[in-house]
Amino acid sequence: MLFSRRGGKGARRLLLSLLLLAAWKAGSGQVHYSVSEEAKHGTFVGRIAQDLGLELAELVPRLFRVASKGRGDLLEVNLQNGILFVNSRIDREELCGRSLECSIHLEVIVERPLQVFHVEVEVKDVNDNPPVFREREQRFFIPESRLLDSRFPIEGAADADIGTNALLTYTLSPSDYFSLDVQASDELSKSLSLELRKSLDREETPELHLLLTATDGGKPELEGTVQLLITVLDVNDNAPLFSQALYRVHLSETTAKGTLVTILNASDADEGVNGEIVFSFGTDVPLNVQKNFKIDSSSGEIRLIGRLDYEETKSYEIQVKAVDKGSPPMSNHCKVLVKVLDVNDNAPELAVTSLSLPVREDAPLSTVVAFMSVSDRDSGANGQVTCTLTPHVPFKLMSTFKNYYSLVLDSALDRESTANYEVVVTARDGGSPSLSATASVSVEVADVNDNAPAFAQPEYTVFVKENNPPGCHIFTVSARDADAQENARVSYSLVERRVRAVDADSGYNAWLSYELQPAAGGVRSPFRVGLYTGEISTTRALDEADLPRQRLLVLVKDHGEPALTATATVLLSLVESGQALKTSSRSPGGAASAETALVDVNVYLIVAICAVSSLLVLTLLLYTALRCSAPPTEGACGPGKPTLVCSSAVESWSYSQQRRQRVCSGEGPPKTDLMAFSPSLPPGLNTSEENEHPETNSDLSGNVSPNFKL
Repeated sequence: MLFSRRGGKGARRLLLSLLLLAAWKAGSGQVHYSVSEEAKHGTFVGRIAQDLGLELAELVPRLFRVASKGRGDLLEVNLQNGILFVNSRIDREELCGRSLECSIHLEVIVERPLQVFHVEVEVKDVNDNPPVFREREQRFFIPESRLLDSRFPIEGAADADIGTNALLTYTLSPSDYFSLDVQASDELSKSLSLELRKSLDREETPELHLLLTATDGGKPELEGTVQLLITVLDVNDNAPLFSQALYRVHLSETTAKGTLVTILNASDADEGVNGEIVFSFGTDVPLNVQKNFKIDSSSGEIRLIGRLDYEETKSYEIQVKAVDKGSPPMSNHCKVLVKVLDVNDNAPELAVTSLSLPVREDAPLSTVVAFMSVSDRDSGANGQVTCTLTPHVPFKLMSTFKNYYSLVLDSALDRESTANYEVVVTARDGGSPSLSATASVSVEVADVNDNAPAFAQPEYTVFVKENNPPGCHIFTVSARDADAQENARVSYSLVERRVRAVDADSGYNAWLSYELQPAAGGVRSPFRVGLYTGEISTTRALDEADLPRQRLLVLVKDHGEPALTATATVLLSLVESGQALKTSSRSPGGAASAETALVDVNVYLIVAICAVSSLLVLTLLLYTALRCSAPPTEGACGPGKPTLVCSSAVESWSYSQQRRQRVCSGEGPPKTDLMAFSPSLPPGLNTSEENEHPETNSDLSGNVSPNFKL
């Protein structure tokens, strides 16, 4: 592929952009960066312009911009050096909560031509949150009658960080009576409890003060503490016991309010009021649990009082406390894990992010018309979206990245057939029943000048009376162009055609002579052709016995070695006196259609006779002048006598000055050593013809067959 110097820089940029766009489409790649939360303003994130293959000088002209849905201005790009940097404070916990994966999705858009890149910036967690206990102290009332190895639940700490930074370890201050028991699970948070290692004696030790410390796994480590205040009691020495430590429940997100979730079963070995149990949610139960669930304090029934939404919360961990009515009361805990099942209750969302309109009707295939994105808040098959287009449109959808699509040209456009397309994109999820959404894109087709003007008919026959004054109206023609606006504006002009042969050679090779080929059957034709002029004239008066349509075959040949020839067929229509004369000619090769010209035969005959007469007189005068100016005897060294050569090279007459350069020698006749031809204009050629055919002055070499120009 070659580019001119005039547009070299712009063409190279366009080629580079197309190559980058093709490579990006083929790979559907994505640029990934990472940045730590709480990074300072101006912190380097990545060389985004370089990594996307964009030149720094084109960022501003191509309207480089970065969009981040719902993320504000956390990240910015320096358009001078193409560096992505931190613009404002990034708090991972505020951005993503306790989600293990946290990233900022950037949509980088450049225009001229339109391109969209997708950049993922992962926000890494830093250990900026210490473990926090819900209360500063926790109180325990433990009767002295409790058996060894008895366990007393402790409310643990919470850490807003994730991963290792939120991995908590607990230590208990030294004690002879209690040790710390930690139960870990893959699905649940750690369960803490005090384990009795030595029998209690209220009279010996009525109260115990312990310090529980929670330490996270970050570097540096952060920790939080809570005071454990233990009061040793008498009497009611049996705490309520649940039938199981963990209750598992699965609920659809469309479960109606008032539905029974589960019934907790707990018992107390004591009698009387010491064995009566009161159920309640633990003090550390989140607000969304209290909003959606309710527990019956006497029966232990848990019912749904709110609306579940899988897209908001996928599971609930509920801690339930059972307390007897003894004095002092005794308690125990269990957990209820409620998992929410997804239902296809969210229709896909379809958005057109960028448009490149209108589209030229000569746009190449795969031209990007629009960018669009789809999303569905459901999960699994309910969240899997497929996109389709309205049928019978010259466009198709191409997946660029995850749920991002490009609307591209799939077949050729023709504005004259269809000037506008209403493209409807339908996004449908895989749920049962499935839900859908649509978006409409109106694509306007821009016109290009791809239609030539066309007359109502290919040929017009016009009858003109003689003796019309100049400027008199003869005939009106009209042409129509299928294009639009400037491309459809038609201007008219007359093209003068001349019944003459053209030969691109010069000298003898361009000296043309014409012959009229004999008619079939040996019939004598009433027409003849000038040997060097190519003019067709009659040899006798025409009468009714002559055929109304005459077919003449004219042969033209040059004087080169070997001679090259060409032929043309001339059709003559004989009409009654007073009618217009219609003459048509066509090339034997069929390269051009027959052209109609209305001419006055008498005028052309007079002009031809005058031209031939003038040429004859001029030839005699030149011959006489040259004879008079020549020396009496021809010297041994000197130019030869000029010879007039009649040629019709390139639609005009030309003279060739023949020069013989003689060689001087002491004996024998002089020999011709070199023959040269120099073209010159004939005396009878007017200035207008010289300007119309400037190629008659050119000296071309080679053997070129003469051709007719009709």
